[in-house]
Amino acid sequence: MIGIQEIMNTLPHRYPFLLVDKIIEMDIGKRVVGIKNVTINEPFFQGHFPGQPIMPGVLILEAMAQVAGVMALKTVPPDQVHNKVIYFMTIDKAKFRKPVIPGDQIRFEMDVLKMRSNIVNFKGQAVVDGSVVAEAEMMAMIVDRAKQTP
Repeated sequence: MIGIQEIMNTLPHRYPFLLVDKIIEMDIGKRVVGIKNVTINEPFFQGHFPGQPIMPGVLILEAMAQVAGVMALKTVPPDQVHNKVIYFMTIDKAKFRKPVIPGDQIRFEMDVLKMRSNIVNFKGQAVVDGSVVAEAEMMAMIVDRAKQTP
């Protein structure tokens, strides 16, 4: 299992945009499973939608991408991971099956379709209580982190 501290050491995302709480299964280069606990305290629920909070579909896809990104960045040597970032290039065949609401726990199951050099193709699904709530295929590229100027 990979906890939040190691996820934060791998991904550049931070609150309120870090959307994965833990990784519970990982076979590097093949498959990764992550968890997101959805709470009413999420900032997006203020406006999506008042009185009927629903997690935005685009954020479900972003969470799927972050789970996949953790695994993809684990293919980078540990001493170089802080110099890398993963950019998602495509999201295809995205489908939303059921709404995600506060109190749900989303299980993201991401499988590698193809991995070559610094490009990775994933297929995955988001599952709540045994039901698929979203699915998509994604392609991402691992690149050098841009140098930031003060």
